Amino acid sequence: MTSEYERGGHADLAPGEESQDGEVSLLQRIAGYLTGLGLAILLTATSFFIAGTDLVWQPSIPVALVVLAIAQMGVHLVFFLHITTGPDNTNNVLALAFGVLIVVLVIGGSLWIMAHLNHNTMPMDQIIHMQG
Repeated sequence: MTSEYERGGHADLAPGEESQDGEVSLLQRIAGYLTGLGLAILLTATSFFIAGTDLVWQPSIPVALVVLAIAQMGVHLVFFLHITTGPDNTNNVLALAFGVLIVVLVIGGSLWIMAHLNHNTMPMDQIIHMQG
């Protein structure tokens, strides 16, 4: 069964995904980038609005900003870096997952080190007592 788009000669593609035959017109590419730019501007403006207004319940602001940041990353990955889940993008997705793993390990390790930094140090009163 063919879809409505396939009957018209256009393949049904996800945003940011290239067609199999590689034929994407310049106008389609520009439209994709402009869509991504519009979404990125909208998400950025929404983040600034939420951070600077009293209309939103204050304890929910950090959660809303994290959600908007993740959405912003998704827009950049799909519309500008063209990382999709298509069969030809498996290496890109694996490289992205590996990069995320490395970032999580570095941030997590840094936070763990900072949290346990004073565990092995001598208390200040003992240091002063040794000097006096």
